[in-house]
Amino acid sequence: MKHLTLLLGLTLACAGAHAEKIENFLLLDQHGDAHKLYYHQDAAAVVIMIQGNGCPIVRNAITDFKALRDQFAGGDVRFMMLNSNLQDQRETILAEAEKFGIDMPILHDETQLIGESLNLIRTAEVLVINPKTWDIAYRGPLNDRQVYERQKQQASAHYAADAIADLLAGREVAVAKRDALGCLINFAQKNQAHEQISYSQTIAPLLQEKCVVCHTEGGLGPWAMSSYEMIRGFAPMIREVVRTKRMPPWHADPHIGVWKDDKSLSIEQSQTLVHWIEAGAPRGNGDDPLKNVSVAQVEWPLGQPDLVLDLPAYDIPASGVVEYKFPRLANPLDEGVWVKAATVIPGEREVVHHILAGSIDAETSDAKRDSGVFDNYLIGYAPGNESNLFPEGTGVYIAPGGEFTFQLHYTPVGRKVTDHSKIGLYFHDQQPENFYRQDVVLNPTIRIPPNTARHAEVAYYEFSRPALLHDLVPHSHYRGVASKFELWRPDGSKEVILSVPNYDFNWQRTYTFVEPKTIEAGSRLVHTTWYDNSVANPGNPDPEREVPWGLQSWDEMLYGAFSYTYVEETTEEPVHNKHLADTTQLVGFLDQDLDGKVGWRELPKSMQKRLVQGFTTADANSDGGLDINEMYRLQQRQQQGDAGAR
Repeated sequence: MKHLTLLLGLTLACAGAHAEKIENFLLLDQHGDAHKLYYHQDAAAVVIMIQGNGCPIVRNAITDFKALRDQFAGGDVRFMMLNSNLQDQRETILAEAEKFGIDMPILHDETQLIGESLNLIRTAEVLVINPKTWDIAYRGPLNDRQVYERQKQQASAHYAADAIADLLAGREVAVAKRDALGCLINFAQKNQAHEQISYSQTIAPLLQEKCVVCHTEGGLGPWAMSSYEMIRGFAPMIREVVRTKRMPPWHADPHIGVWKDDKSLSIEQSQTLVHWIEAGAPRGNGDDPLKNVSVAQVEWPLGQPDLVLDLPAYDIPASGVVEYKFPRLANPLDEGVWVKAATVIPGEREVVHHILAGSIDAETSDAKRDSGVFDNYLIGYAPGNESNLFPEGTGVYIAPGGEFTFQLHYTPVGRKVTDHSKIGLYFHDQQPENFYRQDVVLNPTIRIPPNTARHAEVAYYEFSRPALLHDLVPHSHYRGVASKFELWRPDGSKEVILSVPNYDFNWQRTYTFVEPKTIEAGSRLVHTTWYDNSVANPGNPDPEREVPWGLQSWDEMLYGAFSYTYVEETTEEPVHNKHLADTTQLVGFLDQDLDGKVGWRELPKSMQKRLVQGFTTADANSDGGLDINEMYRLQQRQQQGDAGAR
C-alpha cells in the first residue's frame, strides 16, 4: 500500500509538472472588438467556454455559464467564449448571441488555428486558465446538468465552479480534465499532411508577397528574410506574431472595407504558414527563392523628385525627451506649382516617429508660421507611410513665395544619432482637374480618466457638399487601443467604414479605399478612439494620471485625418471655404451629445463669457444650440468686430 501511495503521488506530481499551457493569441469578437489573451495577466482566472452556433448543449448551458460569471463577479475572473466552428461567421455568431442573450465576448477563431492548438474536440467545453502561469487548470464540462438529449433541472456537480474556487484559493484542482459533452468541431485541416507544404513553391512566395519588402537588408524589419535557414530559425517567432496579429503590421478589421496595398494575411495564408511551421518548417525540394530575391533599396521609390527639401540636421540623444521641432524653409520656387505626390526619406528611421509637411502662403500671420499648422498639407510620414500619391487628377497648389513648414517628432532609442531627413515633391505638368483636400476629425478637449481600461472619445466632421472620401488615418498615442470611423447619413443610416480594433502606435497606417467612398451633403464622418489608461496596458506611462490632449506621446490625441475631393469643385471654380471648414471641425468636437448643435453647457467657459448676452441672438432658429452655420456666422461677426476694434 505504501508503494502504491508513493507511486500515486509521483504520478500526480508528474501530471502537475506537465500542465497544459495555453499560448497567447489575439482574436476579434462578434462585434469586431479585439481580445488578446495575455492582456488578462492580472486577472485571478480566465474562463472560456467553447461556443458553436446551433449546438443544443451550448444553448442550454448559456444560462449556467452566465450564472457562473455572476457567482464570481467580485473575484476578478474574466469570462468569454471561443468559436472555432468552420461553418460559423461573424454575422451568424452575432445573431446567435442576440437570440440567446449572450452578453460576453465570443472570440471568432476563423482560421481555426487557436482551436487546433488547444486540441478542441467538442463545443461546450470549459477552460479554466491560470493567468499567473497560463496553465489550463481545468478543462471539461461546465457541470453535470446535461447529457445528450437529456438534462436535469439542476446540476448536482459543479466542475467549473469548483475548479475556479480551487484556483482562487491557491489549491490544486482535484480533477483537471473531464470528457466534455458537446457538438463535434470539424477542423478541416487538422489531419492533413502539412509537412508536404512546399517551402519553395508556397511559403517563400507568400513571404515575398507580404513580408520581404520590410524584412530585407536596409528595410524596416529587424532581420532579413534572405534564405530558408533564416526563416527556419525565426519560424517559432513568425508563428507567435501571426497568432497575436502583431505581423504583418496591418490592423484594419478584414470584414470592413477594401483597401489598397492591404498587408494582411488571408485566412488561407495564415493557416498555411502556421501549419508549415508547426510541421517543423520542412525544407522540401526545389530552389530557395529567397536566396535570389533582391528588393531594390532606391532612395526615391516614386522616382527622382522635382524638388527636394533638405530638413535641418538634429542631434538626438540616447535617452530623454526631445521637444517637437518646427523647422521652416523658404519656398525656392518663383512660380506656382501643383503637387501630385510627396515622399519622406527619414535620415534615421529608428528615431523618427513622424514628420508632417506642408506649406504656408506669404501672407500667413507670424503666429501661424510658428505653430506648425499648414495652409497646404502635403504628407504625414510614419513607418509604413513613406509616400503620398494623390488621387489621379488632383493636386495641391503651392503659390510662389511663402514657406514650407514641418513638424518633427523624435523618440530616442538608446544611442546618439543625428537625423537629416529629406522630402521629395512631385509636380503636375499641367493644372489638374480638382483639388486634393485633407482635413482632420479631432478633439483637443479630451480628458482620459486614470485607471480606466477602455475610455472612448468621439468627434465628427460634417460635409457641407457632396464629396469623394479617399483615405482615413487614425492616430493616437501610447494609450490608444482601437479606432473607428463611421458615416452618419442625413437619412439616419449609419455605416462603419473603417475599424482598427488592434491599433498599434508604432504603425501609423493610411487606409486608402480601393474605390473612393461617396459622401452625401450633410453626412458626418464620426471618429471614435478607445484608450487604455490602466496598468494592463504595457505601454502606459502612468495609469494614475488623467491624460489631456498633447503633442508628446505621454499625452493623447483624438486625431482622424482624411482626404477628399468635392464632387462639384474644379481647380477653375473652387468652392471650398476654409473658414467654414474650421468651424465645422470646431462644432464636431464641442457637440458632445452629437445632436448637431452646440448647447450652452457644451461651450467652453471662454466662449460662454463672450456670449453671456449674445447666445440667444446667435441661435437664429431658437433650437437651444448653435449649429455649424450659426456658429460660422457668429465667428464671422466676432472677427469683423475684432478687426474693427484694431
